[in-house]
Amino acid sequence: MSEVRVGQGFDVHPFTDDPARRLVLGGVTFEGPGLVGHSDADVVAHACAEALLGAAGLGDLGALFPDTDPQWAGADSVTLLADVASRVRAEGWEPGNVDCSVLTEQPKLAPARAEMQRLLSGAVGAPVTVKGRRPEGLGALGRGEGVACFAVAVLTRG
Repeated sequence: MSEVRVGQGFDVHPFTDDPARRLVLGGVTFEGPGLVGHSDADVVAHACAEALLGAAGLGDLGALFPDTDPQWAGADSVTLLADVASRVRAEGWEPGNVDCSVLTEQPKLAPARAEMQRLLSGAVGAPVTVKGRRPEGLGALGRGEGVACFAVAVLTRG
């Protein structure tokens, strides 16, 4: 009989005033201000990684790639996600899928959704779906102060 585990991931980052900072979501670069963070601050890749780690019982992204370690400064989060998927497989788990909901007023994700899903699925080695959700003007996200992402991952073993 096979085992099934489910993990939940979440990440949020505020927008920066730094004009040199790129906005990266799901591995795709968008127009507009970037997000504050030690790595590239890709909230979508981070939430996917957190969901996989949680399902496998492997801790969290901050423990594996601490923001106090200079080697992760500016790191490509899709590469970190691929590393997480490899660690999950090393523990005998196989990702089934990851589903993401990205909360943001801007940018519009639909034009890049297929590319985001392709890059994230390639990193995970399983289907990753991305949905954009507008916060409808509510709270900090609704005021356009940042981007958040929720993700759920399913793992199987045996």
